[in-house]
Amino acid sequence: MQIPSHIETLIRQQSENGQTLNAYIYDTARLKKRIICLNKMMPEGVEVFYAVKANPHPAFLNAALEAGATGIEIASLGEAHKAIDAGFRPEQLIYTGPGKSLEELTWCVNNNIRTIHIESLVEAHRIQKLCIEAGKTQDILLRINANFDIHDAQTTFSGGSKKFGIDEEQLDIALPQILALDTLNFRGLHVYAASGVLNVDDLLHNCELVFDLTQRIEAEYEGVRCDIIDFGGGFGVDYEETGHDFDPQAYAEGLSAMIEKYHFQGRHFVLELGRWLAAECGWFCTEIIDIKTSRGKKQVICAGGINHFRRPAALAINHPMSIVSMGRGKLFAGQESIHQEKVYFGGPLCTSADKLANDVYIEEAGIGDIAVFGLAGAYGLTMSNNDFLSHAKPKELVVDS
Repeated sequence: MQIPSHIETLIRQQSENGQTLNAYIYDTARLKKRIICLNKMMPEGVEVFYAVKANPHPAFLNAALEAGATGIEIASLGEAHKAIDAGFRPEQLIYTGPGKSLEELTWCVNNNIRTIHIESLVEAHRIQKLCIEAGKTQDILLRINANFDIHDAQTTFSGGSKKFGIDEEQLDIALPQILALDTLNFRGLHVYAASGVLNVDDLLHNCELVFDLTQRIEAEYEGVRCDIIDFGGGFGVDYEETGHDFDPQAYAEGLSAMIEKYHFQGRHFVLELGRWLAAECGWFCTEIIDIKTSRGKKQVICAGGINHFRRPAALAINHPMSIVSMGRGKLFAGQESIHQEKVYFGGPLCTSADKLANDVYIEEAGIGDIAVFGLAGAYGLTMSNNDFLSHAKPKELVVDS
């Protein structure tokens, strides 16, 4: 992994201030560029929402606002407040996710957010009751747990028994009940099959299946029209550096042809993108504290572990990484270092699960050098076990490229 020069300069500056370096460095230029490009290349009606769960740091929300994101996809009241603080209006928020509390739904109804995505009949009736009490109506999408999935995806959200949405097989029971709730304005469907998809054809096939489902529902229920179709996210990130990046232009062209084929012009198509927008905007930088050999394998122990960067362990993958050499002298003659070998990187936590990388090839590294993990802008600090062992949280540094 090649570290951008301005990022390496900041790493060296931070590491030379006399304190152990443990930090995230963010540069949101790529996020802004990608939103602007998507707005230009996508067919008419496609709306790009930033999925704030990927990284809720104000710099990312501000960048999404500046770049012209349609809005923010939230999954909690805390995320709603952060979006509002960044300058987004309530009517730019869409609320997805299971288990929305009464307090959260009350805030959404009272503040007239754009859409609440219904995950169950209980949730639908709860919103109906709130709307009656407030004298309001609420636009909703129905989230469906489709009976199809994308097998090669990093994470799947449909097919099988899921906590997300209403099973496709239960639509004949659930949808008439939802349509009968007179304070809920049914606007369409939310079908999110998978996350981390690199193959454009797989994601387009999912769109086709969602369009087929839309047609079946509209044919069966007189007067029902799905004005909004939410595909969720799904754009994959090449964490393993295979060279097979997701191609948004091919996706845009395929989706445009599909919209024309199904005569779905004039509708809204929602993309909730988080990882694909944010991942390349962040680097996790942590100082090497110790190096030792254990039964024939080098163990590299860093200042930060899964308490600060949990994603590699949680998904059992290695992020791309590099070493910034700080050229610090040895404490004693026999002090170990790394020279052209595969090693294990872990943190300071008292658990064997504290893994940052395994069997990763390193040319040269020594104690005091900085291990830099790339593609760390999404699902980094906020996904991690921050309070485990009560270590200080890493810094979050924002640069302008």
